[in-house]
Amino acid sequence: MAASIGPYPQPQPLPSKTKQIPTRDSRDIRSKKAKGKQNASPPIPPTDPPPATPWEWASLSDPSSSKTPPIFTNDGSYFFSLVGSQVKIHSVATGQVVSTLTSSPPSTTETSPHLLTSAIINPHNAFQLITGSLDGRAMIWDFINATLLQTIDVGQPIHYICAHKEFKDTIFVAASRPAKKDNNAVILRVSLKPTTNASEILPIGKIRSPAGLAISPNGAWIVAAAGHKVYVARTSDLASGFTKYVSPERLTCLAFHPFDEYFATGDEKGVVRLWYCLNNDLAINSRGVEKRTQTTSLHWHAHAVSSVTFTPNGAYLLSGGEEAVLVIWQVHTGKKEFIPRLGAPINAVSVSSRGTAEEYLIRLADSTHSFISSSSLRITRSYSQIRVDPSISYPLSASISVPLAVHSSSSTLILPTSHPSSVQMYSPFSSTSTSELEVSPSNRVSRRDEKPLEPSRVERLVVSSSGFWMSTIDSRQGDGNFGTEVFLKFWFWDQKTRRWLLNTRIDRPHGQKKVNDLSFSPSKDKKQPITLLSTGEDGCIKIWVLRSRKSGSASQEDFWIARASFSFRSAMPRCASWSPDASLFAVSLGPHVAIYDSITTTLCQTLIAPECQDSKLVDFIGNAGRYLAVAGLNGIVLWDLVLKTVCWHFDSPLGIRRIVSHPTEDKFVVFHETSLDDQDQITIISVFHVSSRVPQRTCTVPFGLRNATWYSASPTITNFSFVGISYNWSVVVFGDQSCSRKEETTTLKELIGFSTVQGRTLFQDIFGKSAFPDTFNGTSQAPRISSHVHTESVDKADIIFEYPAYLMPSLDHLFDPLLESFLKTSTQRADLSQEVAVGEREEGDVDMEDPMSASITVESVGRCLNQVKLDVLTDLFRRHSICDSAGAVHPTVTGQLNDIAQCRVKDIQPLSLPKPFLFKNGTHRVASLLSNSTSPSPASSAPVSSISSSTVTTGKKRKKSLG
Repeated sequence: MAASIGPYPQPQPLPSKTKQIPTRDSRDIRSKKAKGKQNASPPIPPTDPPPATPWEWASLSDPSSSKTPPIFTNDGSYFFSLVGSQVKIHSVATGQVVSTLTSSPPSTTETSPHLLTSAIINPHNAFQLITGSLDGRAMIWDFINATLLQTIDVGQPIHYICAHKEFKDTIFVAASRPAKKDNNAVILRVSLKPTTNASEILPIGKIRSPAGLAISPNGAWIVAAAGHKVYVARTSDLASGFTKYVSPERLTCLAFHPFDEYFATGDEKGVVRLWYCLNNDLAINSRGVEKRTQTTSLHWHAHAVSSVTFTPNGAYLLSGGEEAVLVIWQVHTGKKEFIPRLGAPINAVSVSSRGTAEEYLIRLADSTHSFISSSSLRITRSYSQIRVDPSISYPLSASISVPLAVHSSSSTLILPTSHPSSVQMYSPFSSTSTSELEVSPSNRVSRRDEKPLEPSRVERLVVSSSGFWMSTIDSRQGDGNFGTEVFLKFWFWDQKTRRWLLNTRIDRPHGQKKVNDLSFSPSKDKKQPITLLSTGEDGCIKIWVLRSRKSGSASQEDFWIARASFSFRSAMPRCASWSPDASLFAVSLGPHVAIYDSITTTLCQTLIAPECQDSKLVDFIGNAGRYLAVAGLNGIVLWDLVLKTVCWHFDSPLGIRRIVSHPTEDKFVVFHETSLDDQDQITIISVFHVSSRVPQRTCTVPFGLRNATWYSASPTITNFSFVGISYNWSVVVFGDQSCSRKEETTTLKELIGFSTVQGRTLFQDIFGKSAFPDTFNGTSQAPRISSHVHTESVDKADIIFEYPAYLMPSLDHLFDPLLESFLKTSTQRADLSQEVAVGEREEGDVDMEDPMSASITVESVGRCLNQVKLDVLTDLFRRHSICDSAGAVHPTVTGQLNDIAQCRVKDIQPLSLPKPFLFKNGTHRVASLLSNSTSPSPASSAPVSSISSSTVTTGKKRKKSLG
């Protein structure tokens, strides 16, 4: 079939059989023969497509965020986060994942999910983690070596786990009963002792819809929150069962006070309630009886409370929910403080205490972990990978447009984020979200009542091939009070700040109608002219160009304007595509495909094919741009623009959703439609070559795709590689060579030296901590934080005093950060003392040196005690100990001379030392031992003359010590 030469369409019949593309030699032979005679090649016989093969794929994002609060190790250096069937161990200092505990699927043939639902630290072993999953398994992990030690099959899906040090080798679990209706569950007591038979499992009582399970700090009570009731039982008399206390609303979370016998709950109406029912008089002989008890209500949340927890001192209660606001309640007064605009709904809250610093760890619904300082009440650092919260971002419809692009200049992916008015930049190589861009400024408020608010959404996003420009379309549907808002925005990539900067905003580019497509003209560098093409439901095709002008300060200002606006009859323009050299662009217009000149915007050709009556997709194929693929609902037509003929057409039994061409070869892929209601959600992808209408191969991926684009992480792009967003909002890479993200370590290399905090040693008390290198003090400094999101120092005095007096934190939290901002570090003081000491030694001489001055010399900067010297000292202290005799009299201080106390020693037990340490005057100095590079061999001990009881003097002249 030939294309019409003029600007108006002239339909011609399509050949019944496909013709092979004629070569140059065949065209020369045809021209030499008589008119009307043709030497056409025989048509390609139809063949069956090859069988479908699965494509390689890898997920870049984690499953949805868990509502289990993060768990800290005893020293507060690491925290555990549940992600699907894995436990990820993060470093508190850097936020990086240092180890991953992965639970393998159960060995049974049942297809029950093995997602982890709860985790606790073993109260009898600080290096073990106990987890529970929906497949009914309780697993005990050694998280130092990342090994699974023991697995206990409960036989029912586990939702919550708790334990206490009073109950050795025992845990309590809340397990549901799938065979029962109305979300029935049971509380079980499970023994962890390894036995030949099945573990001992004893039921305690039945509950319904569990929302929390905890044991009181003293181990006397076990409490379960479920449905509209609180179930309380004494651990000393579990056979008596639970006593029920009624809640006016459905409960959602539970937390115990750290040392008092009361607990807090949150409900679906936003009320935090304190329960005072742990009384022996209230729970006697009341099995199965529903009661009411004394409670205190704290109400601020407008929606369900997702998590509550107490601070370690028990003075404050933290709560969070859908409002993305952390509320800090003062328990005894009911007063509250707020930390608003956290970015996403709060799923869980935990408290970390590392020394004197106390921090709140918030896990948001978009899988972000944010640390908040308890002194400044500000976010100090945040760690996240891909932040997507499907519950609030977009509706369930698969037809809605989702922004997705690849930015080659920064090697990042531009993806939707937890709020539909923003996008995020994600680096696949570092597996981190580098930044977030708020395309449409909006107030992130929670919904009113049960009606969700309609936010502004980023519908379309394209990035130029040079990587310097980005264009977005954000819109908000109007209602009875507000009209529809549509904005076209142009963003410029600032290489210095590595951020996108807003350059131009166009209000209502196509009126109040929807924008169907955006497409940048190909450009390799910044100097080459660039053009944006947009199509809209108003029937117009618009061309936007970049213009420059000089401002008053002689600097050049760039901005975008509309150069041309035109239409093709009354047809609706949909998809637009540029030729590789940017000289032509094609627009799909229903039954027509129009090809325009990019400079003059004149209509060059109009393509019509009966096999594609409703074209919705169009794309230039190959690096030369000779071929044009046009797709309708179920058919594909490939045109040869040089010969103005149809190469072939292909009828697909499945719907066609997207066409993506190969950047360098004459190939393209077709993504077929996948139903959102389909349980399998398998996407079928066909790979075509321009020489044949039969797919070269058919591939599949086990998920449906909302959007997909070309992506190659390696310089070689001979194969196909794509990145897409699935129906369940996972970011996946797939193709011939999928690029999986960097795997985390499977063993805790950073926790090899994990132990309890070590106290000061005897040698550190004698010689000072600075005399010992890191190999001797047994502690290692955590790496410094290099976070790009929410990093600020809370040690500056101007930040501490920035707030009014009534909002200031308590003195306990304020004293240490304030003094640290004024005081110099120990290294600076040591350098200063060394300079002063050197200067004083140059000024004058010391007539006499005493043992105390020698010890000060040992404390100088740069000294180091090696292992040989430590072994000699250890042997010395082991062989000779100083003990008080029966009639010994302790030295008494009689005065002070040259800032050194005078002591009179009446009776001191003689001390035996090795001969090499004896001096002529009968005294000894330990400092002389440390000054030797090699330690002398121990000699036989010899008695030492008794020290006479006289005043201990330090010499005629002595400089004042600076130590």
